[in-house]
Amino acid sequence: MPRQRHPRTVIITGASAGVGRAIANRFGQTGDRVGLIARDATALQDVRSELERSGAHAEFEAVDVADANALFAAAARLEERLGPADVWINDAMETVFSMVSDMTPEEFRRVTEVTYLGFVYGTMAALTSMRPRNQGRIIQIGSALAYRGIPLQSAYCGAKHAIRGFTDSLRTELLNEGSGITISMVDLPAVNTPQFDWARAHIPYSPRPMGQPVEPEVIADAVYRVVDGPFREYWIGWQTLLTILGNAIAPAFLDRYLARRAVTGQQTDVPLVPDHTDNLDRPVTRLHRTRGSFSNEAAQRAMLIPGDVARAATVALGALLFFAAGAASANAKKRRRPRYARTRPVSLARRS
Repeated sequence: MPRQRHPRTVIITGASAGVGRAIANRFGQTGDRVGLIARDATALQDVRSELERSGAHAEFEAVDVADANALFAAAARLEERLGPADVWINDAMETVFSMVSDMTPEEFRRVTEVTYLGFVYGTMAALTSMRPRNQGRIIQIGSALAYRGIPLQSAYCGAKHAIRGFTDSLRTELLNEGSGITISMVDLPAVNTPQFDWARAHIPYSPRPMGQPVEPEVIADAVYRVVDGPFREYWIGWQTLLTILGNAIAPAFLDRYLARRAVTGQQTDVPLVPDHTDNLDRPVTRLHRTRGSFSNEAAQRAMLIPGDVARAATVALGALLFFAAGAASANAKKRRRPRYARTRPVSLARRS
């Protein structure tokens, strides 16, 4: 693949595995300088080695994104070695597969600190770098679950909803300032990442993606294109589009559907072992990789849809159907209207 003439500095959180790791490789392939942030130094060293083998310049900082001061310092050190951030991609996440009643306050707090506050702190670090130059691009890796909560992932869904609200607020502030910094959210479907192998779970069987997942490389290629895109939000895959629009149109129906299908739909038929190792409090180094355990069913492609375009098309289609239905109803009434024979008026003079 041809290299870019002007390499960018791209910093990625959650870069040691899954979507973040795939994104790092995608940008590295085209000559961008890549900054890697995650907790596990050993895993980050592996990612850097992958990138260097493709000829990319990569640096890493092993910090927890939930620690704001550590993250700010790590960003500053990466910029010293790579240059000011042109693109910042927030991707770090954690989840717990569990009913709300089976979770502890500490588990809720930890998921929220990483999955929501980690995005807030990463965005603040990006702005610190970008504001002096009045330019830069921030990408928030979101989810269809930022619009539609599902059972067994209440902490994660709550955090993704919060990211969307935070991002919308910041976008309006940047517009108010006339800033050259832009921010977009990319909402994902289920993805075949290691999260299903290492997430904490309080369920009978091991976790799995809801529906057909897509491979992380599909997401990475979409994010690469989004960096140069003009829209505020992007949806990846039909699952995401149907989830977001379906929730806007018929949320009560989705409540009942997910209540019936999503609890068993997020579990395999393999019992969860009692001593299951999870990554909530500390990394699981041996499981850091790009893909998870569901490649045999994962999709190799997915459509990239600007959210604004999808909404406008839905409204236009709805209006078209509404007027078409109205016209059809009017025509049906016209066809049912009884017809009376015309009669000539009788002259009273002639009758008399």
